[in-house]
Amino acid sequence: MFGSKKSEDPPDLVLTGEVHDDPGHAHDAVFGRLTDDGPNYRNVGWLGTAGLMMKTQLGLGILSIPSVFDTLGMIPGLICLCVVAAITTWSDYIVGVFKLRHREVYGIDDAGGLMFGRAGQEIFGFAFGLYWTFVCGSAMLSVSIGLNAVSTHATCTAVFVAVAAITGFMFASIRTLGRLSWLAWIGLICIISSVIILTIAVGLQSRPAAAPKDAVWVSDYKLFNTPSFTEAISAICALIFAYAGTPAFFSIAAEMRDPNYYTRSLIVCQTVISACYIAIGCVVYYFCGSYVASPALGSAGVLIKKVSYGVALPGLIVTTMLTCHLDLGG
Repeated sequence: MFGSKKSEDPPDLVLTGEVHDDPGHAHDAVFGRLTDDGPNYRNVGWLGTAGLMMKTQLGLGILSIPSVFDTLGMIPGLICLCVVAAITTWSDYIVGVFKLRHREVYGIDDAGGLMFGRAGQEIFGFAFGLYWTFVCGSAMLSVSIGLNAVSTHATCTAVFVAVAAITGFMFASIRTLGRLSWLAWIGLICIISSVIILTIAVGLQSRPAAAPKDAVWVSDYKLFNTPSFTEAISAICALIFAYAGTPAFFSIAAEMRDPNYYTRSLIVCQTVISACYIAIGCVVYYFCGSYVASPALGSAGVLIKKVSYGVALPGLIVTTMLTCHLDLGG
């Protein structure tokens, strides 16, 4: 894909998929011959891998969790969240096992080729590309929402989307994930910081921004709710989208220095992400009740919304950058 053509590579090395070192070069089943003259595609440590995994998972999806709890009720919402987390964690683990057994796999299209031949590779590749195109669009829209929130003038949303697209593609042109992993950590810290600001604000304020001002406010959060079928399915889809970074894990594992540490990175990722979702979802919904906004950063008023989106913007840009990189690279 990115290295030398596989037809020029020794067949025994392609089958094993290991990196063979000698003083002049190394060989990888995905990237071909790696030399000092070219980029090092196998340069992501396990901590960098954990950061990339968490950043592909953690975006504005976390801000929909409180509204999911409002739709389903806090207890059913928590149960559904834990079930989705368990299913995606197992799926992510299988990705790592599959990658160790088939080192020549870079993305889902390669996995489809192993399972179903050329037709499977083309179908999986098309579906994967279409999926990441939609995710890229969602990430760009998130950046435009953030820019609209912090700006004081009525610039057209299309202009902000264009700014997000240009910025995302500029950073996405960086060729290796190893050079992007530190940006993933910065983006992760920014998103989590913005949500913590929101959580503290709704806890300190007497009422959420959308609540009536002419009455004593008491949170109307519900432990159980009775949504319609459509509302319940939409809420569960929001939870699935919050864990929708799984398809990227193939590519992230392919660029690890040692894929044997994949499971360690995965455990860190899923533990931190799930803990954030549960804590933020419960606390924000408890204080805001049915007046929680979606995305939740608008729940604490205009000032906190501007501050929270201002802090989150670098993280949203990193999300756009990573999704564009994976879309173009996959």
